[in-house]
Amino acid sequence: MEPTLPGSPVCGLAIEVATAYSSPSLLNHSMRVYAWAVALADVHHVEFDAELLFVAAMLHDVGLTAEFDSHTQPFEVAGGNVAWVFAAGAGWPPERRARLAEVIVRHMQAEVDPAEDPEGFLLSRAAAADIAGRGVADLPEDLRAQVLERHPRLDLVTEFLRCFGDQAARKPESSAAAAMRNDLATRMARNPLERN
Repeated sequence: MEPTLPGSPVCGLAIEVATAYSSPSLLNHSMRVYAWAVALADVHHVEFDAELLFVAAMLHDVGLTAEFDSHTQPFEVAGGNVAWVFAAGAGWPPERRARLAEVIVRHMQAEVDPAEDPEGFLLSRAAAADIAGRGVADLPEDLRAQVLERHPRLDLVTEFLRCFGDQAARKPESSAAAAMRNDLATRMARNPLERN
């Protein structure tokens, strides 16, 4: 069953921001990432802060949007900075703002220690599942079908590869560039979620 969204007003604001600045494909990706993260928390027995994880999921790719793209920083760092500002406006204390930014930056790391950063671990694993199919087998089939029906993939592959290709061309040392060098296009095409 698809997870219930946290009832916090800040989560509602995060949806509003994500809806205003993300394409339908990226917005649906963000919603799926939260659903996958919650499911993976059960699989890996990870306790997490639902509000923090949800806001991170909604804003984790905001650095790919035209409005918040940085020509000097990797998209995940730019996105973390935007999220920090968002959280400041929402009244979060400085330590919680910093955690949100950290979770978003870490989502592009191949491995995040769940004991050190449970939300970063879940966001990283969930984003990798949704984009490249990593660990999709850990997600229950009925959940996959339900979430994909509610939040379809649309043209995510085309849009994401365009965004990452652009990031790679302008920032060759970035994590996006590394992903493109590691044949992200093939991994996205082979993602089982593309066939559901």
